[in-house]
Amino acid sequence: MASTLFYSGPALTVLHDEYARHGRVDPNAQLVSSSSVVVDAPVERVWAVMADLATWPRWASNLEIVELSDVRPGAPFRWKLNGVALRSRFAVVTPERELTWTGVFFGYKAVDRHVLEPLDGGRTRITVEESLAGPLLPLFYSERKLRANHERWLAELKAAVEKA
Repeated sequence: MASTLFYSGPALTVLHDEYARHGRVDPNAQLVSSSSVVVDAPVERVWAVMADLATWPRWASNLEIVELSDVRPGAPFRWKLNGVALRSRFAVVTPERELTWTGVFFGYKAVDRHVLEPLDGGRTRITVEESLAGPLLPLFYSERKLRANHERWLAELKAAVEKA
């Protein structure tokens, strides 16, 4: 447990360039979670809502966009989630397919992947996958809490897309 408890993961640049940009999370991170939801809307509409970060605070609870430029690979953005300040950078921006970024807060490092899959009947599956690593992280945050945040996020995204 000691090695896991103090695991800090790869350097953020390595995590960004060698993991996130290649559709991978850190499999050795203390917390790795994946959740999916099916939305009754075509992938184009899901992408339009998901990739418009400026509008996230309108439909996502406890979220604030602090600084945002372009939604493109390498572009940084700063935001707050549940009051926690995060610094992130887009790794993959593939319209109607994937939106992935790396982020850091309090020295903890994350990879967040959002993958869209078109389904029959004009529906879309959204899968969120995240790895989160940093020293002592398991002492105050759990995979269960991470998954609950993902499921809330997906439910709010689904509602925003379906009413759009």
